[in-house]
Amino acid sequence: MRKNRVNKKFIYLISPNRIKDNLFYYNLEQVLKTKKVSYFQLRLKNEKRKTKISIGKKIKKICKKYNVKFLVNDDPQLAKKLNSDGCHLGQKDMNILKARKILKNKIIGITCHNSINLIRKAVNDNANYIAIGAFFASKTKKVKFKANIDLLNYAKNITNIPIVAIGGIKFSNYKKLLLNKANFLAISGYIWNNKKYKPLDAIKKLK
Repeated sequence: MRKNRVNKKFIYLISPNRIKDNLFYYNLEQVLKTKKVSYFQLRLKNEKRKTKISIGKKIKKICKKYNVKFLVNDDPQLAKKLNSDGCHLGQKDMNILKARKILKNKIIGITCHNSINLIRKAVNDNANYIAIGAFFASKTKKVKFKANIDLLNYAKNITNIPIVAIGGIKFSNYKKLLLNKANFLAISGYIWNNKKYKPLDAIKKLK
C-alpha cells in the first residue's frame, strides 16, 4: 500500500500563553533542533507590548538559527517592529488587506475556523496560509468552532495555499490530520504543558 508523503517539517509551533523564565528558551532550542518545526508563532495575549518585544527578539534569534519562520499573533504593527517573517490574524483582528499594507510581502496567515465562506475569502485576499479548526478539544483555547476532515478536504480541493490544522492536536490524534494532507499542524499545549513528557520528548514522538 502506498503511503502519503508527509512533510517532515510539519509542525506549526505556538508559544505558551506566558513565558516565565530562561528554561523556555533552552527548551525551544532543543525542540527546533529536531528539524520538525517550520513556523513558530509568538502568542502572548496578556503581556505588555514592551515584554512582547523583549521576548520576541530572543525568540527571533533562535528561530533564525534553525531556519524556522517567526510569526507574531494578532498584531501586524508588532510584527513589523520585530521584523518578523510575518503575522497570524484572527477574524477579530485587523483585516488582511490592511495588514498587507503594513507587512508588504511578509507571510500573513488567517484563521478560518470551520467556515467555507471564510476559507474562500482568505483565498481571494491572497493569504499565505489558512488555519482551520478546531479539530479536537483544546486546553490552550476554548473551542467555539468545530471542524472536520470533510472541510479540510474541501479546502485542499479549492486552493494550493498551505493549510494549518488547529485545535487540541497531540500524539494520539495527529496522524489522522497528516494522512488527510493538512500541510502543517498547529501545536502548543502538547509541547509546553505536557504533564508526561518534557518538550523535547513530546516532539520526538511526532514522526
